Amino acid sequence: MNGKPITKVSVTYNVAVITLDKFPNNLKLISDIFNSIAQQNINVDMISQSPPHKGNITLSFTIPSDDLVKAITILNNCKKLHPGIQVEVDASNVKVSVYGESMANIPGVAANLFTMLANNNIEINLVTTSEVDISYLISDRDVDKAVSLIKKEYNLE
Repeated sequence: MNGKPITKVSVTYNVAVITLDKFPNNLKLISDIFNSIAQQNINVDMISQSPPHKGNITLSFTIPSDDLVKAITILNNCKKLHPGIQVEVDASNVKVSVYGESMANIPGVAANLFTMLANNNIEINLVTTSEVDISYLISDRDVDKAVSLIKKEYNLE
């Protein structure tokens, strides 16, 4: 890779991911859930939504693990109104984010990171991107290896 596409790596510990499967593709319902979560002072970080299929979506989002009980209470109330929704929770995650202003103009950064993580058997549970940032949600057991690999690959030590 030319230039320095990644200049910083950061880690956020104790991250829970909640996935809502068979969720109605209803923006009002989605906004109600996120508003209810916000009213409980829970900070939602990463959000990923699948394209609609047969009127449903899969919606995943991350919150601090400490707020999981409050969030599950909100979601259980939602399930009473929409019993078909399936809720999956995984509280053993870490968010590893890489940042670089040049990333927007250098093709292949995400491809290189996916390849590096795959070659080292590091499973990605969720990913979000912007032009200058890529955040990977991985198992907490893999964080040291992932950060070490990224720092070595991009000379961040």
